Amino acid sequence: MTALAPTPVDGHSHSASLSAPERPGDTARGGDHGDGAAGREEKPHGKMLHPVVMMLWVLIMAVALTWWVDAGRFERAGKLVVPGTYQVVPKTHEVGLLVAPKATHSTPEQAQPANVVSAFLSVPQGLVKNAPLIFMVMFVGGMFGVMRKTGAIDAGIDRLLQLTSGNMYVLAPLLMVLIALGSTLLGFISEYLVVIPMVMVLTRRLGLSNLFAVALVAIAAKIGYIASVTNPLALAVAQPLVGLPLFSGLGLRVAIFVVFLTLGIAYFLWHVYRSDYRLAEARAHMQEVAHLHARLSTRHKATLLVLAVAAAMLVYGTRELKWGNLELSAFYVLTSLVTAVVGRLDSRTAADAFVEGLKGMMLAGLLIGLAASVEIILHGSYVLDTLINDFTQRVRGQSAVAVANGLMGVQMALDVFIPSVSGKAAVSMPIIGPIAQLSGVSPQTSVLAFLLGGGLTNMITPTSGMLLAYLATARVGFGQWLKFILPLFFVLLILSGGALAFAVLSGY
Repeated sequence: MTALAPTPVDGHSHSASLSAPERPGDTARGGDHGDGAAGREEKPHGKMLHPVVMMLWVLIMAVALTWWVDAGRFERAGKLVVPGTYQVVPKTHEVGLLVAPKATHSTPEQAQPANVVSAFLSVPQGLVKNAPLIFMVMFVGGMFGVMRKTGAIDAGIDRLLQLTSGNMYVLAPLLMVLIALGSTLLGFISEYLVVIPMVMVLTRRLGLSNLFAVALVAIAAKIGYIASVTNPLALAVAQPLVGLPLFSGLGLRVAIFVVFLTLGIAYFLWHVYRSDYRLAEARAHMQEVAHLHARLSTRHKATLLVLAVAAAMLVYGTRELKWGNLELSAFYVLTSLVTAVVGRLDSRTAADAFVEGLKGMMLAGLLIGLAASVEIILHGSYVLDTLINDFTQRVRGQSAVAVANGLMGVQMALDVFIPSVSGKAAVSMPIIGPIAQLSGVSPQTSVLAFLLGGGLTNMITPTSGMLLAYLATARVGFGQWLKFILPLFFVLLILSGGALAFAVLSGY
């Protein structure tokens, strides 16, 4: 994302009256994990790997797996694997293949490990595979660029901060509850990319770093996905595959959602407390600038109304009209045009703002494509089915509680290689379902293990294109994110194991 300094509107800066030393967030501030150093976080250099370099290392490891792991495949009915049909596929291990001038090619009769050419080809292949999602993400950036140019976003956030006296202890829980509800009820994840830049503006106003912006959104969205109370993207595939009615068993998932989200909010606020954020200072600052933006202009109100209507249409379109990434991309372009007209931007200014917004999402789009390339490498060498078969076989013969937790572990491992929720359900649930039932684990509990395992891993895995897109949008390093989120991850992991034990013992 381009620099978040206030955008000049109508010949003056929206916050021009705030001198540089007085504006929260402009001065480097200390704090745990570098949380308060907004300036340092802008460019997470130092010892942290660039996210693109990190994904290339993951790709190299995937290529190594194709040489190390046996090849094998399941028969498939459409996209669903057929349980009990796994067969080892003979594989060539000639070292010369590694530097062959052509990409290796596997067939059901003879598999070949990936080589150097295959690795390089997988990069554009991953970009092509996820092209609709990548363009949708980029158009989100373009839309936000136009909205930011109107000045309405900054004005609206300033007004929100004035109404709440800059109280992050009030703002954060409200925002996190709303984001988590959208995720757990409707399956929103990629849609929240547009929220992160707005939260970045908010946290900057309060002297908090970009890490807090991405944490506020990511913790709430990921916890919502972990519980998936009525998330159709996860349940519509997983539950029917094990013979369950859609959205059944939501009672326990609601309880998990409430407990996990409460912990997530408390964890976030604890870090706010440990940072240099001070409520008294924030209130004093809001009082100082309150007279500058006592009320929103008519143009700002109209622009924010466009944003509110667009959000409502987004919910209706994705749920009722079944919009996919292509339709969402078109919708973001349309919203950008309407915003430019309502915000009274001339065509050149609006186009420049849209292009700048696109540039800010280039890294996020590239990371999404690179994440897909890992799956392409493993699937193309018939290694993915072997990993699925090996993981699921390891949970056989244990107690029901151990099997339930083992299945969660299987899903956590698979999520590294198959970030897609529906794709992971299609290849794992037909195998996991029978194993679970033979071990005394109900289908409902096996679905819960699927949700908990995949959701937890998505908080930390470098192969989650959307997580990397969140971090790239906020310009937060992956290592910095891990340092911040791992304590909460382990707490939720332990509680998830307890929830599965309770599900087994209560006959859920």
